[in-house]
Amino acid sequence: MQANQKSLSKLVVFISAVFISSLAWALEPTVKTPQVDTPKRVLLVGNSYLYYGDSLHNMLRRMVAADNAAISKSLQYKSATIGGASLDHHNMDWLTTPGQIGVKEPFELVILQGHSAAAINPKHGEVHIEAAKKASALIAERGGKVALYMPHSYVAPHKLADPANVQKNRDFYVALGNDLNVLVIPVGLAFAEAYKRNPELKLHKSYDGSHPSRAGTYLAAATTYASLYNRTPVGNTFDAFDEVDPETRLMLQQVAWDTVAQFYGR
Repeated sequence: MQANQKSLSKLVVFISAVFISSLAWALEPTVKTPQVDTPKRVLLVGNSYLYYGDSLHNMLRRMVAADNAAISKSLQYKSATIGGASLDHHNMDWLTTPGQIGVKEPFELVILQGHSAAAINPKHGEVHIEAAKKASALIAERGGKVALYMPHSYVAPHKLADPANVQKNRDFYVALGNDLNVLVIPVGLAFAEAYKRNPELKLHKSYDGSHPSRAGTYLAAATTYASLYNRTPVGNTFDAFDEVDPETRLMLQQVAWDTVAQFYGR
């Protein structure tokens, strides 16, 4: 009985703080600028949302290098992904121990991405919150900073596709980011804005309405770049090896910059 009451209390707190509270829906991010100046040692931790489309860490690193050739050789980007994983599936202690995955010095920045339904499913949400808190504390002990990756929402034909999920994603990650005092990367908002400007875009895989297409990963990289480096991706010469056409690339770069500027009020 006591265990059931404890679980119920956690659920009530979670729902009140994230889903239906008008205060939570009105939240704005408190961290509006990068917490690391030009990060070079960066780890991305998550699942298939990160490794689809040539892997987000590859696209992001190439975008940084294209804009700043002087630091290109010093960039150490790593990605740890597990298909279908929640954040708690990762051994954060091992991953962030210097030298374990080929980076001798501590990571300056660790980007955390969890279950795609964390913002709309209380069970997944609670797991992500607890895992993010533990990871943030551990990374801070090692002198690094954390950024939370706000994922894109599902679209048709995914069974959970619902336009309202965009707002739920936003509020969930802003609330958690404010609680941890870390930067939130508004990828989900960039996807929504891109579709608003051009509904014909193919940012998701057509067969599941969940995973990012190559263009979707490009948009995610541009949004992450703008968030972490506080520089516009508009005009960035990284061309995704011509697998995203020039017109679409420029449009996605602009969407990323506009979304980041509005989200942070920069």
